[in-house]
Amino acid sequence: MDFFFRLLFIVLSKLPLPLLHAGGMVLGWASFLLSRRYRQRLLSHARQAGQSRWLALAAVGEAGKMAAELPRLWLGRPVQVGWEGAAHIEAALAHGRGVLFLTPHLGCFEVAGQALAARFGDRLPLTGLYRPAQQPWLREIMRSARNRPGLHTVPTTLAGVRQLIRALKAAQAVILLPDQVPPQGQGVWAAFHGRPAYTVTLPARLAHSSGAQLLLIWGERLRWGRGYLVHVRPFLAGGGAALALDAQAAARQINQAMEALVRECPQQYLWSYHRFKQPAPPAPAHAAVPGHD
Repeated sequence: MDFFFRLLFIVLSKLPLPLLHAGGMVLGWASFLLSRRYRQRLLSHARQAGQSRWLALAAVGEAGKMAAELPRLWLGRPVQVGWEGAAHIEAALAHGRGVLFLTPHLGCFEVAGQALAARFGDRLPLTGLYRPAQQPWLREIMRSARNRPGLHTVPTTLAGVRQLIRALKAAQAVILLPDQVPPQGQGVWAAFHGRPAYTVTLPARLAHSSGAQLLLIWGERLRWGRGYLVHVRPFLAGGGAALALDAQAAARQINQAMEALVRECPQQYLWSYHRFKQPAPPAPAHAAVPGHD
């Protein structure tokens, strides 16, 4: 069975992006129509953020595209990628410090890391956290596909976090998803779209311990399979203030920054993600630390 799934993944990676996205839309709508829990969560989260029902429904197909495009992004030919705001990265490079990129579950966050590595990896090597898949066949594909020139991934463990710190202190880059729900003890409660959400404190701890610069990034999925547009933004805390030293205040600032990105393209946000769930019990010392899928 593992051989079959691996073969299917390889076959899908050969397909053109428009065809994969078309199939992804069907997959997204099938999941929406067949799962009441999925449907309720997606609509509820979009409504909580003040988004219209039309935008929430537009996100259904985009969520399916996100799953369907992975074979091509991991194993297929490079996709077309444009840039908007790359000057912010050039400016960060001129300062000679590490750079911490934050990206929400918006658009194609997989392509954001790949695009960074392809364009800046020779000058700004990138490290990201990933959570190994449970299926052995997929775990091996993920491991090989996510490690490429200029891009190094580490597992979501304390050892992985130590590697992130070393990378930032060496004036390299790290990319994280700060809108994940961490286990108990690894986050604080902070408002996200007006509702308390358990929010990871890792990004603020990394920034403060390494002196890294903060940048926001997300990969917009263009229509009709035309590729992607990577957007880069400076991290601007409320009133122009720096990232707070207090963990809860910093989490609130980061959540506000993620909200601002989501407002740029709400139809590509993963509204179905269980953002407001209760955190899981504390994990063993060697277990997962959230930060990147």
